[in-house]
Amino acid sequence: MPRLKMKTLALAAVTSLTAIAGGDRAAQAVEAIPVLLCPFGCGPMAGDTILMNQLIQAQSEVMILPQETPGYNYNIREMALNESKRKTSIFATEDTLIQVAYQGGQGSMAEFLPEPVQIPWKLLYGEAWWGQGKFLATFDCSLKTMADLKGKRISLGLRGQSDWGVFSRLFLEYGYGVTPENTDIRHMTPGQLTQQLIDGATDAAVTPIGAEPTLTNFLIPGPVRQLEATGKKICYLGVTKEIVDKLNEQFDATWIHVTLPPNTLPHQDEPLGVGFNRAYKAAHEDFSEETAYKLVKAVAEIGPKMKELHALWNIWNPELMTCGLSEENAHPGAIRAFKELGWWELTEKCDPMTYPEVK
Repeated sequence: MPRLKMKTLALAAVTSLTAIAGGDRAAQAVEAIPVLLCPFGCGPMAGDTILMNQLIQAQSEVMILPQETPGYNYNIREMALNESKRKTSIFATEDTLIQVAYQGGQGSMAEFLPEPVQIPWKLLYGEAWWGQGKFLATFDCSLKTMADLKGKRISLGLRGQSDWGVFSRLFLEYGYGVTPENTDIRHMTPGQLTQQLIDGATDAAVTPIGAEPTLTNFLIPGPVRQLEATGKKICYLGVTKEIVDKLNEQFDATWIHVTLPPNTLPHQDEPLGVGFNRAYKAAHEDFSEETAYKLVKAVAEIGPKMKELHALWNIWNPELMTCGLSEENAHPGAIRAFKELGWWELTEKCDPMTYPEVK
C-alpha cells in the first residue's frame, strides 16, 4: 500500500475517532505525529494502529499516525535525507541499525545504504528486542550451521528491512562466508519468504522472535506459527557468541548474544544461539521536546492496557521502555517523562546504546 494511501487512512481514523472521543474541540487540540514503521502486515503496524486508537479514546494531547514503509533500514535513510521530517516525525529503528548505518556506502553496506548515515538519533522509548536475521529456520535438518547454506536457496527479508534483510545478509557473509555470489539469496516480504520455505522453493528462511530485557517472556510471531502449522519438523541454524562478537567488532555495534533454552521456539529441542538487538522509537534532536515528553508519558500510561489488546505488547514493561537509554542517547523530552514517572533509574539495569566513532 502506498505511503500516501496509508497516511490518508490514518488521518481519516484520527478525524472520526477523535470526534467520538470529544468532538471538534478535542480534535483541534490533538498533535498528530507521523511514525515511520515497516511493510504492511508487520506486527508494529497493527500494534501502533491499536495504540493510535487508544490514544484517541484516552483523549491524549498527542497522536501517532502509523506510516507503512519498506522497513527500518528505509526509515533511517528517509529521516536522514528528508530534513523536513526531522521536526515532525518519529520512526521505528534499532540500536544496531543506528550503529551500522555509520558505515553506509562501504563494502556490503553500500547495497543497503548508498551513503553513511552518521546522525546521533535520540531514543524515545524501547518497544522490543528482536532476534530475526541472526538465526534461520529450515525443514532440512541435515543442515547444521549457516555455513552449510553455501550454494543453497535462502529466503530473506527486503533490503529495506534491518533484521529481516540487512542483518541476515551481514551475519551470513561476515560470519559464515555465504554471499549472493556463491548462494541463491532472495529478498522478499516476510509473508512471501515464509511461504517459499513452506513450499520447498527455498532451503532456509529468516523467521522472527521477540523478547524483553529480562529474557523471561518471548514473543513467537505469526511466521513461526505458519511454519509450525505445516506439521513438519522445524530445525534452526543459530549463531555463536564468537560470531556475534566478530560482527560487533566489524561494525562497531552491540548485538547481544543470547542462548535460547530448549522449547522457546516450536520444535527447538536444544539450546539455540541467537543475536538480539533492541528496537526503539526514535527522533532527531530537533524534534519537539514537549511533544516527545507528552508521547512517552502517554505510551507509558497506556502500556498496561495495550498488553491485553495486541500480541506484540505482551512483552511490554517499564524495563523494556527504558533499557538502553542514557542521558547521552535519549531525547530530552523522553528523559523528562521517564524521570517524572520515576522510571529513569531503571536505565541502570541495561548497558546504554552507544554511537560509533565517525570514520
